[in-house]
Amino acid sequence: MTTNHDTDISDSQQCESSAPQSIQEFPIRRAEIGQGTVIKRALPSRHKRMIGAWCFLDHAGPVHFPQGDGLDVGPHPHIGLQTFTWMIEGTIMHTDSLGSKQLIRPYQVNLMTAGYGISHTEVAPEHETKMHAAQLWIALPDEKRNMAPQFDHYPNLPHTEQDQIKFTVLVGEFLGQQSPVAVHTPLVGVDMTAQADTKTRISLNPTFEYGFLALDGHAWINGHELTQDNLLVLESGASEIEIELPQGHRVLLIGGEPFKTPILLWWNLVGRTTEELREARDQWINHDSRFGEIADYDGPRLEAPAFPDQMRASK
Repeated sequence: MTTNHDTDISDSQQCESSAPQSIQEFPIRRAEIGQGTVIKRALPSRHKRMIGAWCFLDHAGPVHFPQGDGLDVGPHPHIGLQTFTWMIEGTIMHTDSLGSKQLIRPYQVNLMTAGYGISHTEVAPEHETKMHAAQLWIALPDEKRNMAPQFDHYPNLPHTEQDQIKFTVLVGEFLGQQSPVAVHTPLVGVDMTAQADTKTRISLNPTFEYGFLALDGHAWINGHELTQDNLLVLESGASEIEIELPQGHRVLLIGGEPFKTPILLWWNLVGRTTEELREARDQWINHDSRFGEIADYDGPRLEAPAFPDQMRASK
């Protein structure tokens, strides 16, 4: 789920700023990543680059396809980030240059820490016929961005219920539950699914900014409608919020402390300077050992796009 990305450099400083307010609404873009799989891209956009350290958010599916026609993303590199996959329906096989090979199933998380450099593939098994997932990237802080790469799989995540909403805690602490997923900045991620038509109020960390994305159906956040076509953002300063959900509808909540260091995001790479990104691209093209190899993948590696002549915000 990491192909067909924008090839302009996204500068986290080049964004529209505003004073804290109740709710901001931003449009979501749609793109196709092969085999008819449509993704809805919420982050980054020209309206909002990051929410905490969350610097990328794709919602893939739900989609059904014939056996053998599922997701097949060939070897590609990452630096300076963690890839975070939350699987809702279907399965995907993750394989990386460390030798990790892990099938992710529904209600599990795969977390790959790229650090200094890693490459991986994402392939649906031959028998698979459906997929529904959210994939996010987490920018690593300065002191961790060149750490050794690693891969972690989390098959069991804590959950709790309030007012007939099931809250699965993907990252961080929420409603007294602590996720085991290891991240390097203060973050939260929660899947909220309604067991009946319901409304509730939840406490927030006022030092966090928050984003809300509809994974199934729609919802109302402080009276603002959340649909399949928008991202609702709450700037830091709020201590609670009201959520209204119809039965069976599902929302992803993400949040975190505003990221301290400006980042550059281009293709599959997160860095601080254009020189750093250009060097990583050249190393990928030249099969540098920084990104390793995935020997058992039957197909070509992803080709790096042309590097932009000048830095500009992605559209």
